[in-house]
Amino acid sequence: MKLRAKGLGLLLLLVFLALCSTIDVSEARRGKHWRPRSSPGSSQLKKGKGKKSSSHRQHGSNRPSPKPPVSSTPSPGAGKGNQNPYQPSPTPDAPVSPSPSPANSSRHPSPKPPTPNCGKGHQQPSRPPLPPPASQGAVFNVVDFGAKGDGVSDDTKAFEGAWAAACKQGASTVLIPPELEFLVGPISFSGPYCKPNIIFQLEGTILAPTSAKAWGSGLLQWLEFTKLNGIVIQGNGIINGRGQQWWTYSDPEDDDDDDTYDVELDRMPQIKPTALRFYGSFNVLVAGITIVNSSQCHLKFDNCQGVMVHDVTISSPENSLNTDGIHLQNSKDVSIHHTNMACGDDCISIQTGCSNINIHNVNCGPGHGISIGGLGRDNTKACVSNVTVRDVNMFRTMNGVRIKTCQGGVGLVQDIRFSNIQVSEVQTPIIIDQFYCDKSTCRNQTSAVAVSGVQYENIRGTFTIKPVHFACSDSLPCSGISLTGVQLRPVQVPHYHLNNPFCWQAFGELYTPTVPPIACLQIGKPAGNNLQTYNDIC
Repeated sequence: MKLRAKGLGLLLLLVFLALCSTIDVSEARRGKHWRPRSSPGSSQLKKGKGKKSSSHRQHGSNRPSPKPPVSSTPSPGAGKGNQNPYQPSPTPDAPVSPSPSPANSSRHPSPKPPTPNCGKGHQQPSRPPLPPPASQGAVFNVVDFGAKGDGVSDDTKAFEGAWAAACKQGASTVLIPPELEFLVGPISFSGPYCKPNIIFQLEGTILAPTSAKAWGSGLLQWLEFTKLNGIVIQGNGIINGRGQQWWTYSDPEDDDDDDTYDVELDRMPQIKPTALRFYGSFNVLVAGITIVNSSQCHLKFDNCQGVMVHDVTISSPENSLNTDGIHLQNSKDVSIHHTNMACGDDCISIQTGCSNINIHNVNCGPGHGISIGGLGRDNTKACVSNVTVRDVNMFRTMNGVRIKTCQGGVGLVQDIRFSNIQVSEVQTPIIIDQFYCDKSTCRNQTSAVAVSGVQYENIRGTFTIKPVHFACSDSLPCSGISLTGVQLRPVQVPHYHLNNPFCWQAFGELYTPTVPPIACLQIGKPAGNNLQTYNDIC
């Protein structure tokens, strides 16, 4: 009996303990905020994360982060270490305006074709800004050197002063702060006595003068960087060439026509300046900026080596004459990618002396396409080699990918590859023209710049005049042309007459069937082909 009572008591005790355990667990899981227990260390990390800079919130709130106080002293000495390089140094009672929230730049989005711009001027394109990169060394703000940034006062001397300080220091930054417009006349940021690795951080807007007096009898460039090593121009700012002064015409039926432009146009010199030019420089980077409405070429590299251009926007109206997007001459080891161009001439122009050029992920249109040449003008020698153009979209351009040489020249274009080019309503997508003439008349000459080893791969889309035009020299026929995956279909456009593919003295191989058939290409090599090597000619 006693044993039975003890056993019953033990059983009741076990049941009681089991009930208590069940209640604790069920109530713990019934709460709405149940979560695994975190250690004190992880809790502190979460609190700290909330106080980090806006770079950790780039995919969330667009609210700008507060800026630290900055020094207003123009001296390049003390106080620069903690200064925010993307904000003008204010006077003690000036408000500090927030900088734009940075975007994620760890990868490039697929570029979209630029909107055709046929108006009087450029409207600022909407695109996510590049994140401000870390500055290096001392920061020289043009505002600290007297720049007003009101778009009216001449800030040229302030830019010269900031550049001189950075040039002397080296490994430093010249800052053009955001939300301000700086009127700057023709200026040369030059070496060779500048110390290397200077960053030109463009966050505001630079405006070209619109008075004829500023240009004198005519200049070839507006903003020039010469004989530098490790020069960087980057940021989310704008270079506005205000080229309407040169290429805007008066239309009596246009009620919006500005008569002040017509008056100034009569006074402007005939020589038109390039907006931004680099000459004789090494290790050049241009990234993120926008260049609009240049009077002539927007961005030019002459005699440079080691050039990279990316995430740049270039825009001018379709009817603005000679406004090339990017112009390369005597330059080597150049990379251009993830860039949008709409202009009144070639989106990219590759001239003599260029080699090892890599262009990819570019949008072009309107404009004249991507061109090599014209080469051999005035019986000159011209050499271009090892050029790759791939993954490009062209929209309503005059030409697609083009090689153009003038009669009478000498030299060689060799090892050219055009791959994955998507064309939409392009007049003539594929062109080799050894009879190029940009004058009213050009006399026939037997000498020519030779063209050899040109690959066309996956050129696809629509054309409005002619799919292919190969016009090669009788004395030096084009050789080594290869076509793979070419599919070009006609689109009927009013006032345009559709034509079949055209070939003259063009030799090569068809590796796949083409649309339309390009039966005019002569298979093999030209008879008596004794083309010299690139090293022998160039």
